[in-house]
Amino acid sequence: TQSTFFTKQSSGINAEYGQAESVIKNIIREIAQECAVKGQAVSETLVAFMVKAVVLDPENQFNVERTLTKDDVQKLIKTCVDRLLLSCSPSLDTIKMQVYFDMNYTNRSEFLEEHKRVLESRLQPVMREITDSRARTREELEGLYRKIVSCVLLRSGLGSPTDISVVREATAALQSVFPQTELGTFMSLAKRDKERQLRELTQIVTGIRLFNKECGKGGEGIDNLPSILNEAIPSATMNIENELNSTRLHISRYTGLVERQNAENLSEPDPELIRQALINCRQHEAFLKVLLTDVVVATEQINTLERDLRSVLIQLQNTIQSKTAVPTNQVYPKFISLAKIWTGFQDEMVLLSVISNIQTNLEPFTKSHREVLPDTTLQPLLTGLILRSDEERINETSSLEDRVEHAPQFKHLEFLFPETTRNFTNLPLQYKGFCGFCIATQDRLLVPGNPLIGILRYKDHFFCFSSKDAAVKFAADPDRFIAHIADAAKRSPELIQLLELHMQFSTITPYGKSAEPGHMIEKPLTKRDSGVQTETHPIESNIDPTYEWNEWEMRRKAIKLANLRTRITHSVQTDNSNFRRQTATQIYLPKDSNTQTKRDKGTSVPKPSIFIAGLRGGETTTTQAYKVDLTLDVDTHNDICD
Repeated sequence: TQSTFFTKQSSGINAEYGQAESVIKNIIREIAQECAVKGQAVSETLVAFMVKAVVLDPENQFNVERTLTKDDVQKLIKTCVDRLLLSCSPSLDTIKMQVYFDMNYTNRSEFLEEHKRVLESRLQPVMREITDSRARTREELEGLYRKIVSCVLLRSGLGSPTDISVVREATAALQSVFPQTELGTFMSLAKRDKERQLRELTQIVTGIRLFNKECGKGGEGIDNLPSILNEAIPSATMNIENELNSTRLHISRYTGLVERQNAENLSEPDPELIRQALINCRQHEAFLKVLLTDVVVATEQINTLERDLRSVLIQLQNTIQSKTAVPTNQVYPKFISLAKIWTGFQDEMVLLSVISNIQTNLEPFTKSHREVLPDTTLQPLLTGLILRSDEERINETSSLEDRVEHAPQFKHLEFLFPETTRNFTNLPLQYKGFCGFCIATQDRLLVPGNPLIGILRYKDHFFCFSSKDAAVKFAADPDRFIAHIADAAKRSPELIQLLELHMQFSTITPYGKSAEPGHMIEKPLTKRDSGVQTETHPIESNIDPTYEWNEWEMRRKAIKLANLRTRITHSVQTDNSNFRRQTATQIYLPKDSNTQTKRDKGTSVPKPSIFIAGLRGGETTTTQAYKVDLTLDVDTHNDICD
């Protein structure tokens, strides 16, 4: 009965959850349709986040503890549509920027894996035609060989399969490694072995063509990727840095304006608009930093690839030189290494192209704050205002006097410093390194914290601050300021992504981490493994290694000891073994044993008695000899013996 009750209860919960999820999906779909009718196409991911942002905003007065009524649903849809259709809203553009970046950007390793998977899927039809081929006639075998050449060209990416000169060069390189006469052996292989051999042939042919290009004997359709990358990297770096400098200039302006408005209690221009513009610029700056870091990593990787390329080419030249024949086990591995290096150059080209596209596509999301706050509006407000960059603010608070390590009123709290913390520079700072005190007290003012002032460790979180006074006041009541920051994020939902507040808003997940577009409403409960290490024996104990609890084991040992008492141990030491470990061998001495039968019995055979008569002669002159057998038969002999 109890199990039946829990089963029914679980089924009811699942049904309610499924019904709620269906309602949310319908709301998202209806909002997207209304926006499309009004000429604004929006993704379900953006709509899903906007629904949650509207519900969290206390100004909208939605009670998340009760079920939404029909009027609540209509109000929710109308509010979301109105927000999504705003024409010049820095807040909406920030959310769109976050959605775009998280849906299009991925880290380096994941991108390369996905890129290789896409290439393999595109080559799969060509590979299938080759591996499933049952060519028999001469024409069919020639067609199969041409398909192998095309597959090699498509996989290597060195030239087009429709270019006659490229096809001829690739065919010549393939014939030197895999002549057409070996197609019969290739056809007899298993499908997996065929695919493996095609990959190896592609790498070897690619290496041969690259080496020929280096020697000036070929290289049709092969671009000089190292030279192209050496030109593209500085250009991409300069574009990102220019965009970053422009964004930082706007940040310093908006930060100065917010500080002046807070100090002088000004209401023009709209303080909310300036804060939205500041958040938009801060988010744009964060994304540009990520892209710039990727470009720096790509630069280092390209330099490494260029060194490896020169090294392999020198080894190949020393190995081949002017020889007419070279052992394949010497030259093929170098050709394969050369192909792998060139694949690395191709990957860097794709990565650089993606980074440039993302940077270009981020720029439209920053236009709104420039339109609503043009330079003609800002210049009069900036008169007499000293603008400071983030670096200047940090340098102003980097002296020893600005540290809070000597504050006696915070003995129950821990402040971390470079001298006392080994991984100080790698600590995961809360709010992406922004000063939590400024966010809470100055209405979402984003000012970078200075770790040298002291990093506050509170509930396994690390907070840094823009000044000593901010650190002292925040440490006096951290929970209150953390709650204020959460309230600020409810009013500006774009701060959840920028400040990484997903743990505080457990129902909001990063856009790019949702399983499917539009399924970002609920986040599963996070789990993690934890362990506790205790002392093995907290109480001093006496452990007897010879203790035995098993009665039969004790009997076995007793019998063994009884047997050993009647045995003798022998040992031998020789001159050659005195340097070795002592060894002892115990044996059981052998026993003498006899066997007795019931009776003895023997068998005697008659002795042969054969004589030759007539040897002495007689009355006749001629000798007539004849044999006389006097041997007794067996029966007569046995009777005589008995």
